[in-house]
Amino acid sequence: MFKVYVSNWWKENADWPNGLEPDGTARHTLKKVGTEAEARAVCEKYNATHAPGRLSRKAEYTEIR
Repeated sequence: MFKVYVSNWWKENADWPNGLEPDGTARHTLKKVGTEAEARAVCEKYNATHAPGRLSRKAEYTEIR
């Protein structure tokens, strides 16, 4: 089983170069699927239809047990 989620790669922080600090904490689950192929397809569709913006918001997946 795989969990597909959306996360920001960066967060606003004026003390960092370009005002962006790495951020791996904010995640929003899109859905759970049974196979890696399904997870990859969901990510590809989301990333093709949503602009990542300044914070590089992108869909990713991870295996859950």
